[in-house]
Amino acid sequence: MNFKLVVAMGKSKETDRIVTAAKEAGGTGATIIPARGTGIHEAKTFFGLTLEAQTDVVLLLLEEHLVDAVLDSIYEAGRFKEPGTGIAFVVDVERAVGLESQLEHFRREAQKRE
Repeated sequence: MNFKLVVAMGKSKETDRIVTAAKEAGGTGATIIPARGTGIHEAKTFFGLTLEAQTDVVLLLLEEHLVDAVLDSIYEAGRFKEPGTGIAFVVDVERAVGLESQLEHFRREAQKRE
């Protein structure tokens, strides 16, 4: 099986929507990491204090055939078309361990596609 890692960075208020959309598109789970970021659309300041919206990094390890559908759903759910809302990208995975609990699910899904 070929796996890909989808990394989505978006506003924390959208994280639940992003994860739900990814699962509905075939993802089996996600890891969520709180983060801070900066970009072209800087946070506003108030009396010299920077006001930053909380950001989350959502990691999804997916079988390769699921990536396009999950990435499209994340794009819509996270409202990534709007400036300053987030980004997502895909990274190749050479090896993965610890997936034994999901292997049977992966096998059943692969048989459905054949």
